[in-house]
Amino acid sequence: MAKLDDSVKYLKGVGPKRAELFEKLGINTVRDLIYHLPRSYMDFTSPTAIASAVLDEVNVVEAEVVKKERPAMIRKGMTLYKLLVTDGSDDMNVTIFNSQYLFDSVKVGEKYIFCGKVTGNLTRREMSSPTVQKSSSGDRIQPIYPLTAGLTQNILRSCVKSALSAVTQAEVETLPNDILKKYSLMPESEALVKIHFPKEREDVFPARRRLSFDELLTLRLGMMRLRERVRSLTAYSMKKVDMSGFTSALPFKLTGAQSRAVSECMADMEKSAPMNRLILGDVGSGKTAVAAACCYIAAKNGAQAVLMAPTEILALQHYDSLRTFLEPSGLRVGLLTGSLTKKKKSEVSEAASRGEYDVIVGTHAVFQESAGYERLGLVITDEQHRFGVAQRTALAKKGNNPHRLVMSATPIPRTLALMIYGELDISVLDELPAGRAKTETYAVTGKLRSRACAFVRKELDRKGQAYVVCPAVEEGTADIKNVTDYAKELERGEFSGYRIGVLHGQLPAAKKEEVMRRFKDGELDVLVCTTVVEVGVDVPNASVMMVENADRFGLSQLHQLRGRVGRGSRNSYCILITDNVSEESRKRLKILSSTSDGFEISEADLELRGPGDFFGSAQHGLPPLKIADLAADAELVKLAQDAAELLNERFQLSECDSLRKRVEALFARGEW
Repeated sequence: MAKLDDSVKYLKGVGPKRAELFEKLGINTVRDLIYHLPRSYMDFTSPTAIASAVLDEVNVVEAEVVKKERPAMIRKGMTLYKLLVTDGSDDMNVTIFNSQYLFDSVKVGEKYIFCGKVTGNLTRREMSSPTVQKSSSGDRIQPIYPLTAGLTQNILRSCVKSALSAVTQAEVETLPNDILKKYSLMPESEALVKIHFPKEREDVFPARRRLSFDELLTLRLGMMRLRERVRSLTAYSMKKVDMSGFTSALPFKLTGAQSRAVSECMADMEKSAPMNRLILGDVGSGKTAVAAACCYIAAKNGAQAVLMAPTEILALQHYDSLRTFLEPSGLRVGLLTGSLTKKKKSEVSEAASRGEYDVIVGTHAVFQESAGYERLGLVITDEQHRFGVAQRTALAKKGNNPHRLVMSATPIPRTLALMIYGELDISVLDELPAGRAKTETYAVTGKLRSRACAFVRKELDRKGQAYVVCPAVEEGTADIKNVTDYAKELERGEFSGYRIGVLHGQLPAAKKEEVMRRFKDGELDVLVCTTVVEVGVDVPNASVMMVENADRFGLSQLHQLRGRVGRGSRNSYCILITDNVSEESRKRLKILSSTSDGFEISEADLELRGPGDFFGSAQHGLPPLKIADLAADAELVKLAQDAAELLNERFQLSECDSLRKRVEALFARGEW
C-alpha cells in the first residue's frame, strides 16, 4: 500500500526517470497523481458503421482485421503499417505510422475499435494513425490527460490505475459521513475511480460534483483560516467618532449605502482586532467618500491613514478628492508618488514620520523603505488586485496591525465575492449618488459606424470629449479593430482635424500617465484606447464612448468601460459596435443596453461567460481550480460555503485531519 504523500517514484510502473517527467506536470506525490484529472474522454461506447463515418472528421469504428500488409519503409525513420478491416458490410484501409508494437499486437480475425480521422470518398474509406482498442476491452471510455514529452496516455492511465489501487478508501476520504449524507455526495474513493475510469458517460457527473464540492470547500475553509490569521490584536482600537463634522463639510449628502458602509467600518475599527473590510461598489457609487470617512475616524483617534492607488494619475485623483472631503475639517493630506523629486519625496516622508500629515495618498512609493509614519492606523488599497501580496504586506507592516480597507469597482455576485474575498468582511454600495445621470447605451452593427462617428463629432463640437475603445493593441485578426491602426484611420478620416491620443498597456508607465493627463486636462479630444482605461481617472468632460468589436468583451468589462463617461453634468452616451449578430451576442448587448445596475449585469455575465470576465486568475489571486467552475457550479459554491460553516468548529478535530491537511497544503503553495 502507498501513502498519499509518498513520492510518485515508488509507485509500480514509475521509477526515478519517469518521476522526473511527472515532475514537469507538477506531479510529485501519489496525491498529485490521483488528482491529475482527465481534461476530456475518448468515447468508444457508440461506434459507427464504416459507411456512415463522416469524412474528414474523427470517427469511432468497430471492425474485424481481415488482412495485414507487408510494412513499407518510405524513408529513413518512417515505416508504414497497413491493415484492411471490415464491419461486415464495408471495408476500410487503416494506416499506422512507425508503431511496429501496435501493428504486431493486432491479430487477423479479431475485432477492434478504431478511433481516428476518416478520409476518402463514398466507395473508399481510410483511417490514419488511429487509437486502437480490443472490442473485448471493458474500458470503452478512455481518459485523456494533459501530457509532457516522454509520457503517453497509456503510461499515465496505467500509473493512475496503480496509484488508485495502492491507496485506501479511508486515507482518501476527507469528509465526515454526516456531511456526505447531507449533501448527497459519493465517497471520494468512488469519485476518483469514476472520474478517471468511467464505465458509462453518466458516471462522470456525480464524480465531478463530489470533487468540485471538495475543491470549493477546501478553498472556502482556507479563506476562513486567512480571515482568522489577520485577527491578531491591533494597536489602534478606536473610539466612536461624531461624524457630523465630516458630513457637513461634504459637497453632497451620503447615500444610504454609503452611510451603512461607514457605520460598518466604524464598528470594525472600534474592535481590538484590525478591520479587514472590502468596499464593493459599482462605478460611481462613492467608494472614495467612504474611504475619506474612515480616514476622518482614524485622524480623530490620533492615527494616520494611507491610501494606495495603482497608478499615479489615479493617486492624484484620490488626492484631490480627499483634500476636498477632509481639509475643511482641518485634516492634512499629503501626496507621495514616484514622479516627485527625490527632495520632495524626502520632505513628504519626513513630515509623515513626524505625524504632520493625517492622510498620505500615493502609489507604490507609500510602502518603500524610505516612507515612514508616526502612527499608521489605517491602510486603504484601491483596486487591490493590481498590487502584489508582497506590496500590500509591506504597506501593512509600516504600522502595528493597522486596520485595512480595500476598495473594488468590480461588482460581482455576493456568492462569488465570498469565495474570492473570503478573508474580508464585505460592504456593498448598491446605490448611486443622487443626480448621477444614466449613460444612454446603444448597440449597433458596423453598418452604422459612420453615423456613430457623426454622433461622436457632434459631442466633440459641443466641447465634449470621447473615448474610442478597441480590443487589440496591434494588428492581429483581420476583423478586429486595433488601437494602433485605428487611431491613424480615424485621424485621416472620421475625426480629421480633432486632437487624438493613443493609450494602451504596452506604453511605458510615464507615457501612459502623460497621455491620460493630457486627456483629463482637455488637451486631447479623442482617446483611442484599450481596456487600460477600464479602472481609471474621472474626466468629467468625457461624454461619449464608442466601443469597437463590443462582442469581444465581457458584460462586466463593458459596464466598467461605460463608467468612464457620465462623470460630470453632461448627458453621456455609450455606443457598442459589433458585426456579430448571433443570438448570444444580441442577448448580451441587450442586457447592457437595458440596465445600468452593475450587480445585475455581473449576475448575467457570470451565467453567460463565467468568472474570467471579472478578473484573471493572476488578478484575483485564487489558487487555480482544477475541476470546479465558479460560474457553472454556482449552486455548488453555496452548498460548499454552507458546509464550511458547519465544519468550521470541527475543523481541528481528528475527524477532519485529512481535510485540514488538504487546506494547509493548498494555502502553503503561495500567499493567496
